[in-house]
Amino acid sequence: MGDAGSRPGLTRHLAIDAGQTGIRTLVIDDGIRAPEAELPGILTSQPLMPQLAAVIRRASSGPVDVVSIGSTGLIAEETDPAGLRMLVADLGVTQVLMAHDSVTSYLGALGDQRGAVVAAGTGVVTLAVGAHEVARVDGWGNLIGDAGSGYWIGRAALDAVMRDHDGRGDATALTAVVAADFPDIEQAYIELQADPGRVRRIAGYARAIAELAAEGDPVASIICAGAAHELAHSISAALMRVGEADRPDPVVCGMGGVLRADVIAGPFAAELRRRWEQVDIRTPLGSGIDGAALLPAVAADSALFGLIARG
Repeated sequence: MGDAGSRPGLTRHLAIDAGQTGIRTLVIDDGIRAPEAELPGILTSQPLMPQLAAVIRRASSGPVDVVSIGSTGLIAEETDPAGLRMLVADLGVTQVLMAHDSVTSYLGALGDQRGAVVAAGTGVVTLAVGAHEVARVDGWGNLIGDAGSGYWIGRAALDAVMRDHDGRGDATALTAVVAADFPDIEQAYIELQADPGRVRRIAGYARAIAELAAEGDPVASIICAGAAHELAHSISAALMRVGEADRPDPVVCGMGGVLRADVIAGPFAAELRRRWEQVDIRTPLGSGIDGAALLPAVAADSALFGLIARG
């Protein structure tokens, strides 16, 4: 996807993929991609537009014509591309395009075609695109959603560890992993509640959980199987909502750190194949940053066009 975001007349384009765990930025200068850069993640507890303005200033390293952004936590009340453009007007920005990261993840994974994409990292969101409709499933944050995400996995592990500690649940090797961070394990909840980075911190346990599941820890295995089920269930619900579930071979793609673990990706694919024997499971064409770079190129007749805010 080396030409993502290039078009006639576009001189300098900054694409941003803003997530909770980290932010990736990409400058495309006359169609030539510079090396991607990484910045600290978005804080969903703070206003989004000032954070994005700071990211633009830090990442642009000089004048920039167009900024296209895929962001987590992007709600209608906060989506103000014209206001954001004014905040960075001194950089020469003439257009800002913004979309929820479900849209940019979708574009990065499949381009503008029908199907469903689940992006599972710290949080998780699924987007399905039909002939005329688009449906978003989950992506509702760690308090009321994000089933199957890194945070969901980490939270389930902490619950299992405390059950092991109390004698309410099965013994698990996860306890030793958590105890290495909290020598007095009964103080873990107090420290986590006081930590403004607790979402990323809890999601950080997902990798160790996947490793222990691969080694045969039964509790970790159950958690990973549960995550795979949740992700496949979200795909199914999203395809049903856009009229694609009746096809024998719907196009599906999974992306993000959670699905890099074989102990989750394998059961995820197996469950999809139980629902649709001929399901077309694709490898992502690119990533969320590629999708952010493609926002200016989305056609006016695309089902995704109306999900992109412009200013």
